[in-house]
Order: sequence, then C-alpha cells, then structure tokens
Amino acid sequence: MKSKTDEELIGLIVQKHRPALEELYDRYAKLIYSFSYKIAKGDTDKTKEIVQHVFLRLWTTKSTYNPAKGQLANWLLTITRNIAIDLIRKEQKHNGTIPLELDDMLHIQGQQSEDVLQQVSRNLLKQQIQEAKRHLSEPQQRLINLLYWEGYSLSEIAEIEKKPLGTIKSRLHQTLKKLRNYFNEETGGVRHGK
Repeated sequence: MKSKTDEELIGLIVQKHRPALEELYDRYAKLIYSFSYKIAKGDTDKTKEIVQHVFLRLWTTKSTYNPAKGQLANWLLTITRNIAIDLIRKEQKHNGTIPLELDDMLHIQGQQSEDVLQQVSRNLLKQQIQEAKRHLSEPQQRLINLLYWEGYSLSEIAEIEKKPLGTIKSRLHQTLKKLRNYFNEETGGVRHGK
C-alpha cells in the first residue's frame, strides 16, 4: 500500500479496501489531528471525535477526491473543517447555546478567571470587527459568513452565488486584503491578545 498514490488509495477506499484506509490514515492522521486540535481549542476528546468522523466519512461516503481541484491534504482539511463546524453546531444546539457569529470571531473561551485587561482588549477587538464589517460590501460579508462560519467550500459558494470559482477566489482575496488594511490602519499593526 505504501507505494500507492493518494489518488489510488482513495479509489480503493471507495471499493471498501480497508488497508487503503489504514495507509491513508498513517499518512494524514497527524495533519488532521493537529488541525482539529486547533479548531477544538485544545480539547483532546473533541479532537479525537473530529478525526474519527473524518475517516468514517472517507469510508462511508461515495464522493471522492478530484486531483484536478487541488491536493488531497487540502481536501481532507476541508472535510475536517466541515465536520468540526457540524459537531460544534450540534453541540451548541444540544446545549442550548447561541451559535457564534462573525462578531465573535475572536477566541471566546468561557474562562471565568480571565483578568480585566484581557476582557477590555477582547471588547475593543469586537468593536473593531463590527466596524470592519461595515467597510465590506454585502457580497464580501456574505462570502466571509459562508466560508468561515457556515463551512462552505469556495466551490460550493461559487455554485450558491452562481459565479465562476475564479470570481469567488478573487472576491475572497480582496475581502481579506480590505480587512487586513483596515486593521493595520486602526491598530497600527498591533494584534490584540498576542
């Protein structure tokens, strides 16, 4: 199995060839784990659950990797992000908490022992994010929400918006550039909470 390409392994996984899944796991588990760990904010149980779901989805789904659309690692990370978002939303719904929105883009962790300086810094950044959103056009705001908060891929967004993928990528580039410029002007390049 070690001599097989990623594409060949995916083809074998679709045919339910278990050693192919094991080989793919050996190749990408560390990457998926570290990415999941960041999303789960250090919660190892949640991280393990996300990794399990990723490989379970690979085993059970009929959709396959298309090498023409990019590298397998990126495809796997997109799957990981989508699964993590789904799990977090399900958890929030189950716990009766309100889902996070763009306004809460900073790392909100319910630490009660947080000191006042950190709270003030977080509130200031929250206000700056609100102000930055006002500088974005409606399509730019929608793009950010769809990509980062609703978990859609750029290809899916292109279908939703009925625009070419290149247009969506260009819009994302311009949106992120606009946000970066806004924050550099407002904060003098200083990042809060670092």
